[in-house]
Amino acid sequence: MRSSVTLGALALAAALLIPATASPAGAQIAPTPTPTPSSLPQPDVLASTVIQTFSYGKHRRQRMDVWWQPDGARRPAVFLLHGGWWSGGDKKYMTAVSQSYAELGYTVFNINYRLSQDAAWPAQRTDALDAIATARRHAARFSFDPDRYVVIGFSAGGHIATAVGTYRDGVPGLRGVVGISPVVSPLTAYSDGDEGADPDQRKLRQAAIALAGGCRPTGACARVWSSMEVPWHASPHDAPVMSVHSSDEFVPAYHSELLKEQLNQVGVAMNIRVVPGYFHSSPLYREPGVAEAVQEWVAGKVALPVRTAQKKRTAHALPSLRKVEIR
Repeated sequence: MRSSVTLGALALAAALLIPATASPAGAQIAPTPTPTPSSLPQPDVLASTVIQTFSYGKHRRQRMDVWWQPDGARRPAVFLLHGGWWSGGDKKYMTAVSQSYAELGYTVFNINYRLSQDAAWPAQRTDALDAIATARRHAARFSFDPDRYVVIGFSAGGHIATAVGTYRDGVPGLRGVVGISPVVSPLTAYSDGDEGADPDQRKLRQAAIALAGGCRPTGACARVWSSMEVPWHASPHDAPVMSVHSSDEFVPAYHSELLKEQLNQVGVAMNIRVVPGYFHSSPLYREPGVAEAVQEWVAGKVALPVRTAQKKRTAHALPSLRKVEIR
């Protein structure tokens, strides 16, 4: 059964979102089915959290789930980018991570982006930037401070996140970037996946080729591979970066070491954490101490009190809240 606080939040959300003029494009808003209510107890902060799905572009993949408290506050935000070899994955796999940051008091934007079979690079970076720009334009609606946010990406999503962090000479409002097993260097992945590599490295090589539009890093394709290579785009006003790798995973820490060298040369800090084992991406994030370390780092970048960012219990079911799409 929904609490009175939840119902009040939903009523407020409905009042805000029903008018066609309230959408980013001035379009009509169509509700999607409401999830089945959970009988499990909900934490207070989630009981008043609104979760809705918005489009930031016309493609079916250009959608983001937004978790926020409709109270008009100016909270820091976290933007999440899922992994999946640039050719798969979905924002639904980031639901638990979204919930954990919503519990800590952040506004959360959980983003889908066009996959490599939908569009070649730099479409994925463009989508992430467009999602951020859309969120910042509507910051008041989402109780979000547009000048205090971080981007967290997993695996291929870590590549996109770090590419956002090194886009031009700094992205407005971006305070930090986190990569969990980030494929910072597609050229390194291409080289590592040559004959004799393990199956995951060979798969990553082919995934990078697909991201580049099906071409290898030679001749006419050199330009797109250059654009994909994050370390080559470091500049003085880029956001600081934290990356996490396993010691024996197929996206090794020297991906991040390449970026750290270039960022440090222009005066930007980067922290690389290496965890024993072979876990990659989301399983690595679930290793003891990893999520807590990331949360503490993020809190420091957006000036959220560290005591607020202590790990909280997230094993409960998600709250049942209205979702809509803006088309």
